[in-house]
Amino acid sequence: MASRATKILAPLGIIALSVIIFILLISSKKSPEKTETKTSAFLVQVEEAQARDLNFVVSSQGTVQPKISTRLSAQVNGRVIWVAPAFIEGGMFEDDDVLIQLEKDDYLTEVKLAEAEMARAEAALEEELARGKVAQQEWRSVKGNVAPELGLRKPQLAKERANVSAAKAQLERAQRNLERTDVKAPFDGMVKSQNVDLGQFVTSGFELGMVYATDIAEVRMPLSDNDLAFLSLKGVDESRPKVTLFASVAGQQTRWEGLLARDEGVVDSQRRVIYAVAEVADPYLRQSDSAGTPLKFGRFVQAQIVGAKGENIIVLPRNVLRLDGTIMTVNDKRELKINKVSVQRSDEDFVYINGGIEAGDLVVTSAIPNPYDGMKVRLPGEKGDTSDQDKKSEDNTDIISSGDA
Repeated sequence: MASRATKILAPLGIIALSVIIFILLISSKKSPEKTETKTSAFLVQVEEAQARDLNFVVSSQGTVQPKISTRLSAQVNGRVIWVAPAFIEGGMFEDDDVLIQLEKDDYLTEVKLAEAEMARAEAALEEELARGKVAQQEWRSVKGNVAPELGLRKPQLAKERANVSAAKAQLERAQRNLERTDVKAPFDGMVKSQNVDLGQFVTSGFELGMVYATDIAEVRMPLSDNDLAFLSLKGVDESRPKVTLFASVAGQQTRWEGLLARDEGVVDSQRRVIYAVAEVADPYLRQSDSAGTPLKFGRFVQAQIVGAKGENIIVLPRNVLRLDGTIMTVNDKRELKINKVSVQRSDEDFVYINGGIEAGDLVVTSAIPNPYDGMKVRLPGEKGDTSDQDKKSEDNTDIISSGDA
């Protein structure tokens, strides 16, 4: 019986002893030390705002074209007997150079006939003048009174003078047609296309080729209404906006200088833009001794137009302007301030501020999640709220903060 009681009480005693030991262990464990959470002010990157006077630059692009392009045509009929070596695609010529010669024989004959008719008319006029003088003398000696117009042969004299004028006009026309057998260049230029060659018979009005003037090149550039607000197209050449053209030529960035000449005055109904035209003098460097790069017709170029002048303008990276038109700054207490600014102009890279912040303000250039006025921040190289952290902890905090920003 005792043995059976022992078997029952022994396990219960072991369990009770285990519970007592567990309670003693729990009660003897020390409480963890309370440590104050150390926080660091948000790290931000800043840029000092600087005000300056500047000229706004308007960007555009376009294709280089000649200011004057002419379809060279024959003015008389004839067979082509000579073509100038320069009259070929890309050939250069000067004003009044003979480019094409037509057969002259028929026109030389017409000149001789006109000269003969001129001589006959002049002889008839001289004869009529003499007859008029004789008639006048006879009328005075015989009649003794005032002679009528017909008696003095004045109508006949007028007719002969008219014949002389007509013969002179015929001779001038024959001489002009003879001169027109030499097709001459109307300006300094180059050949775009050639449509005629030796032995070909051409008629009056036949298109001989296309020629471009090389004294001035034009670039037609699209501009928005906002762009035009910063440009002035009035005034003499010295006050017209300057235009710098850029293009990659043979793998190198090349630039040319020109002037903004005019705008076309009509809004494009498809693109809703206004086209302005820039001019570049002597694009092929024919009047210059410089060893620059010619601005060839047909080249696509980027353009930068120097526009209106702005005073006390603060130029900042485009990304600092928030969607609500505000910019964040940091004051002397290292507190964040959200400023509503006045934007005079903005482009893809920069924003131009003329109100809302002042020169010397520290503008935040890094991203801040959920910013608000008075938010504590710190700048690179400054310690946060936990100044007793060691250097290693501070460096780690900087890395984390920068990643968050």
